[in-house]
Amino acid sequence: MKKVAILTVSDSRTLDNDTSGKLIAETMINNGLSLLTRVVVNDDIVNIQTAYLQLEQASPDIIITNGGTGIAQRDVTIPAIRPLLAKIIPGFGEAFRQISFAEIGTRALASQALAGFNYRNQLTYCLPGSKNACRTALDKLILPEYDHLLFESSAQRKEVHHHAH
Repeated sequence: MKKVAILTVSDSRTLDNDTSGKLIAETMINNGLSLLTRVVVNDDIVNIQTAYLQLEQASPDIIITNGGTGIAQRDVTIPAIRPLLAKIIPGFGEAFRQISFAEIGTRALASQALAGFNYRNQLTYCLPGSKNACRTALDKLILPEYDHLLFESSAQRKEVHHHAH
């Protein structure tokens, strides 16, 4: 069973009123994943990185962050997480913005939502804080493809390993 960890980035939310984090958790559980943990942290680069690295240590297959992906001064999730990723999956952000554009128009262009793999080969998604945006990303992009991405990513590593012998 694949394990997921959720990190909500917000100055105002708590575990209790974090509706997006709850939605992500319930959706993943309903689709057969196990929830390792769900954490809320404020919009601070060092705090976000610290929380993310602690989640990484818990060995999830997938880490999903939500919140702080816009372009406001307080939106620092992307500059916090991007340097912790070994490989970015550009198609995720592109497709997310395209789908969002169809739903909400040009406001979607300000989203820096991204996906990639960290140095432990854990699949990471950085989603906006909006519940609708999270639902869209889960239903249309994450659930249909996460399994294949994890498979491809681990298969690649083993292949390289074989050639070394």
